[in-house]
Amino acid sequence: MGALLRWKLDAPAVTPERGAALGAEAWRRLRRNRVAWWSLMFLALVGLTSLLAPLLPLPSPAALELSAEPTPPAGPWTSIGNHGFQREYWPLSSVDERLVDARVALFGDWQTGPWLGTDSKGRDLLSRIVWGSRTSIAVALLAMLTSLVIGVTWGAFAGFVGGRTDRVMMRIVDVLYSLPFIFIVIFLITILQGWKDLLETRLGLNREAVFYLSIGAVYWLTMARVVRGQVLSLRHAEFVDAARQMGASTARILFVHIVPNVFGIIIVYLTLSIPSVMLFESFLTFLGLGIEAPRVSWGLLAVDGADTIHPLGIDWWLLVWPAVAMGTTLLALNILGDGLRDALDPKSALAAKGAAQT
Repeated sequence: MGALLRWKLDAPAVTPERGAALGAEAWRRLRRNRVAWWSLMFLALVGLTSLLAPLLPLPSPAALELSAEPTPPAGPWTSIGNHGFQREYWPLSSVDERLVDARVALFGDWQTGPWLGTDSKGRDLLSRIVWGSRTSIAVALLAMLTSLVIGVTWGAFAGFVGGRTDRVMMRIVDVLYSLPFIFIVIFLITILQGWKDLLETRLGLNREAVFYLSIGAVYWLTMARVVRGQVLSLRHAEFVDAARQMGASTARILFVHIVPNVFGIIIVYLTLSIPSVMLFESFLTFLGLGIEAPRVSWGLLAVDGADTIHPLGIDWWLLVWPAVAMGTTLLALNILGDGLRDALDPKSALAAKGAAQT
């Protein structure tokens, strides 16, 4: 007995290793992926710059100088800035108005120089790129939010209930998929023009709001299919049967037990679908169905850049810099999506851990 007691006292203390939470472990794996991590930092910088655009000492993106000629980029070391700021914008929200007030209080009428050049109407290209990112990001976030709310709910319910309900709900998705979306946008914008006063005064829906809602209303369809397929593979799992035996409701089983298990796939899909939403916004604006002047978006900048291509020459900066801004953002989003897929996939994480141990 004494020997056994001495062995217990001399034996090293063994403490069970606490399993890290799934989110914390995925976050660590993402940070180890340097390319994905720096893509996330770049996107955070783009988002912060877009959000604080009214506060930055940039020229007004809508201030016109019709007598001016397009000027090529001038580096900050040659033209730091000037005192020619003009407070000319389209109708802004109350928050943006306060940010512009703070910008005037901080910087007065000082503004940055034409670091990326100006267009044929004398508008600063850097300012238009920064302000244009707000529209593209807003469209992407709206489509993402719509996919989360409608797509996840629709697909999860259809996959969990199954049977005739599943077939009817997915046939509705198939019908919506078959509709030519560009015709829907044209139809909605045409209705808006005919009922403009009524919609704007009573419902607050202008052309831009209808444009946002039209894009968001179609991008939940693929999300519904993705979530349905995942729920079909989980609805007969042991933890679902246990929750059902304990009397959990259908909504609780879906949103407490099933959806968190497919949330990694949802996040990855959203990250990879945002670039397609931004490209689609640019395409519709290029066709004249999206944002209208004096507002600005990356698609509208692409239209302005394409107009500079003529036999006598090309104002290259009006085409190159918007393309660089959009291209780097889309590339970062795709890289981040790949990194999130690896970080949130437990199988790839276990394989990487086993390879590191061997």
